[in-house]
Amino acid sequence: MTDTPKQSLSLWWTELLSWSPRLLALCLLLVFFGLLLRFVSRALPQIAERFSLDQHLTLLLIRTCRVAIIVVGSITALGTIGINVSALVTGLGLTGFALGFALKDTISNLLAGILILLYQPFRLGDSIDVTGFSGTVVTIDLRYTELDQSGQKILIPNAKLFTDPIVVVEQSA
Repeated sequence: MTDTPKQSLSLWWTELLSWSPRLLALCLLLVFFGLLLRFVSRALPQIAERFSLDQHLTLLLIRTCRVAIIVVGSITALGTIGINVSALVTGLGLTGFALGFALKDTISNLLAGILILLYQPFRLGDSIDVTGFSGTVVTIDLRYTELDQSGQKILIPNAKLFTDPIVVVEQSA
């Protein structure tokens, strides 16, 4: 037996009506997370400026918040339309663990860079001595700090600066 076009249309209409609450919730979630993303992207620079955070740190914070909102919004949206996201969340957790283990040195430099920019044990223009190297601080990045020693460029990983003793020889005004 074949369905008549009228029966097919009726079946399609019934299916659409059964999915409409999920589709409406999906649209509302996408709008909510889109507005949240826009709000965070505009509010974080103002908050960072109020607390005098470093520009590198502010950009990292904004990017991290944007990625977190997109990931949480996507997982929430998929769960809303009926997809089982527990395996996806578990996979993301295992992937994060594996990447964290593989990139542990890079991550430790990044976190040390964030802490150096927050606590500011030394500033641009300061003369410092660390692990046998001395020079004037030229840049403080999230991964390394650049010293200038008589025209030579010395890059010291931030994890080293955060764990080893630092002698601030001369502070800039």
